[in-house]
Amino acid sequence: MIADQDIAVLKSAILRFVPLTAEEWDLLLPALAYHHLSKGEKWINEGQKEQRMGIVLSGNMRHYYTRDGAEKTTYFYFENHFVGSYISALTNKPSQLTIEALTDCRLLTFPYAHLQMLYEKAPRWERFGRLLAEYLAIGLEERMAGLLTMSPEERYPELLHGNKQKILERIPQHYIANYLGITPVSLSRIRKRLLEK
Repeated sequence: MIADQDIAVLKSAILRFVPLTAEEWDLLLPALAYHHLSKGEKWINEGQKEQRMGIVLSGNMRHYYTRDGAEKTTYFYFENHFVGSYISALTNKPSQLTIEALTDCRLLTFPYAHLQMLYEKAPRWERFGRLLAEYLAIGLEERMAGLLTMSPEERYPELLHGNKQKILERIPQHYIANYLGITPVSLSRIRKRLLEK
């Protein structure tokens, strides 16, 4: 049995994108499932096709790519974040990324195929899908621009003063360094230099 407060979290997140009538909202309810991930457990593995989308109810997750055995962290998920390998879900191709629980996590999920079916049943659900895709595209472009146009020493203050405070508060330093594209030693040096200024 899924708790009412957990359903309310998902509903609130969806309503930030689009208003739904009670009837439209009820179309999603039969597809909802609760999932628990233990620390270190994978939500999706590289090479696996994404079949579910979800929202994080509690915990931290990270999203990373693997190249020549090295992990490249590109995103973190916290409470109220939608989570999934969206491109894999859209294209039905194997995911190029892995999403891992950094802590014990609780999620509320639904099959991506069910969401696609809702697009046919209600125009507001289709609008939700478009707005969600636009939101993800904005985040992807901002992340890519930061990586391509800023040095790690410039990106770190962005974390300090931007809207990503949760990363600094809740993510281990070695993952923050990986996210910035540097070693933990380099991150320590950057932090020291900033403190001395």
